[in-house]
Amino acid sequence: MRYMGFGSAATVTIGKQKEPFGLEELTSSKDISALERSAMTERYAPGRSGGIQLSGKGSNWTYGIGYFEAGGNGSDDFNNTAVTARGTVAPIQTNNMVVHLGAGYTTRDADTQADEVDTFNLELAGASGPFHAQAEYFDSEEGQVDVDGYYVQLGWIITGESRPYKAGAFKRVKPASPKGAWEVVARFEDGDGKYSDVGLATTDGEQTTLGVNYYANKNVRLGMSYMDGEEANGASGDEVRARLQYAF
Repeated sequence: MRYMGFGSAATVTIGKQKEPFGLEELTSSKDISALERSAMTERYAPGRSGGIQLSGKGSNWTYGIGYFEAGGNGSDDFNNTAVTARGTVAPIQTNNMVVHLGAGYTTRDADTQADEVDTFNLELAGASGPFHAQAEYFDSEEGQVDVDGYYVQLGWIITGESRPYKAGAFKRVKPASPKGAWEVVARFEDGDGKYSDVGLATTDGEQTTLGVNYYANKNVRLGMSYMDGEEANGASGDEVRARLQYAF
C-alpha cells in the first residue's frame, strides 16, 4: 500500500518492499549489467522485508528511511526489527553524463547480541556517453565480528548508447538502432562476501566477473557471463552463465 498525497518529496509505503539500501540491490534485476548481483550485495543488502517506509525524490536527490521486520520473511511478526535508511545525490546529471553518490545504513535486532547487525554502505557511480562505472563499499558489525568488502564494476556499450539513470538507480540499456545494442561488463570484488554463485561459501575471498549483453530491443536481452572466485583459504570455483530475458 502506498500513499502519495504529499507529492514526490514524501511517499509512504506499507507492506513487503525493498529496504532502502545499496545501489546494486535497488537496481532492478532486469536492469543490472552483470547477470547476477555481486557477492557483496548478496552478503550485506537486506532485500525485501515487511514494514513501513518514508521516501522521496527531487531533481537530483533521493532518500528513504523505514522500519522493518528484521527477518524479512514474515516469520517473526516484528519480534525483531530493523531501521534502514539511504540517501543519494547526483551532483552532475546531464543527457550524456551522470555522477552518483550515495550512502546507506541498516541496524537489525536479533534474539541474541551475537546476531545483531549494523551495516554501513557507500556508493559511487557514473556514466559518460557509452561508458559506465559503479562501486560500493560495505562495512558490517555482526555481534562482536567486523567484516567488510567492496566491488568495482566497469561497462562499455559498444554501439554507443548511454546507460539510463533515474531517481538514484540505473536502468537497462535501450537500443538506438533496430540492430540492437551490445555491452561488455567487468567486475572485481574483494572481502567477506556470499560467493554461492561459484559454489563457494560466505567467507573472505575475491571474485572476477566478465560479461557480454545483446539488447535486441527495449524488452529482450541475451546475456552471457563468466565468474571466477577464490576463498582466502585457497578454495576456488567458477561458473559460465547465459540468459535470455524478456522484461515488460
